[in-house]
Amino acid sequence: MEAKRRKSLVSSGLLALTALIWGVAFVAQSEGMNYVGGFTFNGCRFLIGGVMLIPCIFLLRRVNGAQQEKKSLQERKLERRNGVIGGICCGVFLCLASSLQQFGIAYTTVGKAGFITALYIVIVPLFGLFLKRKVGLNIWISVAIAAVGMYLLCITEDFSIGRGDFLVFLCAIGFSMHILVIDYFSPKADGVVISCVQFFTAGVISCVLMFLFEKPSWSAIFSAWAPVLYAGIMSCGVAYTLQVVAQKNIEPTIASLIMSLESVFSLLAGWVLLGQKLNSKELFGCALVFGAILLAQIPVRVFVRNTKTIKEPVQ
Repeated sequence: MEAKRRKSLVSSGLLALTALIWGVAFVAQSEGMNYVGGFTFNGCRFLIGGVMLIPCIFLLRRVNGAQQEKKSLQERKLERRNGVIGGICCGVFLCLASSLQQFGIAYTTVGKAGFITALYIVIVPLFGLFLKRKVGLNIWISVAIAAVGMYLLCITEDFSIGRGDFLVFLCAIGFSMHILVIDYFSPKADGVVISCVQFFTAGVISCVLMFLFEKPSWSAIFSAWAPVLYAGIMSCGVAYTLQVVAQKNIEPTIASLIMSLESVFSLLAGWVLLGQKLNSKELFGCALVFGAILLAQIPVRVFVRNTKTIKEPVQ
């Protein structure tokens, strides 16, 4: 029991580090836009992230070699096929969501972008309704709280929503679709393979859009080397690997709660590194959105009792 508790504590620490890396990545994305276009930035970081995960695939195959040998050749082929197809589908949605986020960050603060993006935790269960999944009372309460928080966070005095805030909100919807696609394919294939393929897919699509709509130059890309490398190596490669390792020894709901700290870290990173500050109204909006995010991850059984089938919110 003591060893299990120790593993859980280590995993919690790794997930907190993951959330910190992702939170600071918002700063990298914001700074990257000072040098290159959004498609150029995404194309570079996703291709770097894909390269970073290639060694992880071979490492995990060695670790899980015994399990793979138990599977038939047909099962292994089907798993590889699902990994490629799933990765391509995930990559398309990842490219869409990340592009909206990247361009949105150029017109809003890092902190606001982090909290608005994190709304996917509330949006995903609502989208689950179309897949005939059960939505608990906590989700509906979360939606109401998040709506008030978004109003305080984004709506200006003349009752208009900022361009950047709107783009980042669309990005949250895109990430919600991305998560549902992952939810469909992840039981059918290796998660690291799916992630690696999705990074390369999103990178290639971003590079095509880069040449169509932007004028990339090696000098500009080299000028943005620090934010690009951080987003590619740390945010895509390192943080994802930490997440995969840590989630093996911790409950999914607790893992999601810890990783939702990404929004808080983005606010702190924007304040410390970029000097971006929010007024009291916007900070209260952040608090409400974060409260809605936490509430959405509480198991449904806390709100609904004496039911035969109880499900937790989709993560």
